Amino acid sequence: MPQHPDREFITRRYLRNLREYVDPTLERLLAGEVDLTITTASPPSPLSQREGELDSSISSSSLTSGLSDLELALKASPPSPWDSALKADAGLGGEAVVEQAEKQSLHDHRLDRVAEEIRRLGAKRVLDLGCGEGKLVRRLLKIPHVEHILGMDVSHRELQRAHERLHILEMPPKQRERLTLVQGSLLYHDPRLSGYDAAAVVEVIEHLDENRLAAFEQVVFARARPGAVLVTTPNADYNQRYETLSAGEFRHQDHRFEWTRAQFAAWAAGVAERHGYRVRVEPLGPEAEEVGAPSQLAVFER
Repeated sequence: MPQHPDREFITRRYLRNLREYVDPTLERLLAGEVDLTITTASPPSPLSQREGELDSSISSSSLTSGLSDLELALKASPPSPWDSALKADAGLGGEAVVEQAEKQSLHDHRLDRVAEEIRRLGAKRVLDLGCGEGKLVRRLLKIPHVEHILGMDVSHRELQRAHERLHILEMPPKQRERLTLVQGSLLYHDPRLSGYDAAAVVEVIEHLDENRLAAFEQVVFARARPGAVLVTTPNADYNQRYETLSAGEFRHQDHRFEWTRAQFAAWAAGVAERHGYRVRVEPLGPEAEEVGAPSQLAVFER
């Protein structure tokens, strides 16, 4: 088969109809067995992983040419639900809000508010943890005083989208040097996350099991210790306004929990006290009487 003249055609045709088997296998391989790094500047230091996992890198120029036959067969296919499941397992991800029209406006408002806060903080080195396809990164690149951005996501597919949609290869060299995209998890210590002024964690924590939040807390607040951390998450109080949601149902099937305003405020206060930060919590989005806003933001500062 390796020497067959029609190998690529056969691979594409056969695997196109086996996504339910191929997607989880491919994504789990990328997340669990190999630490792939996409970098536009100098290669970062190896990611600390349990059991000493293999570390390999892919440069921006070889991102497409280095894809396996399996990835090439899937590249043109629609995204798989395993993308979001993988994010939950590794601690990175994003939210899918129930109402589509509101989702887009709320998502933009959330990202704009986080970028505005980064601007206010005057941060020069910024982490985007759970960067996805790079929507926040795009906003951060427009802030003149931001000198370097490290975007991390667990999904190789999402990093590939970010690379393409940000047009990294077409950026001027000085602009390209401001950005590094890496694959990694927020549940294990990673030395690449140290030395930053601010970190954005946008709609990520609800994709973790609550009993794994302690590991996330150690990675971000105890070990990486950026000068400021911005965390957003859905407001469960607001869910009753979504007519398509039943009582107790989450906004996305991949959410492991959704907190009320009181629960989020209590968690944020505890994290701040344990790690020497001060914190303020604010609503994100239009507020409704008694239930507040759809989302909520905690700003931690040292």
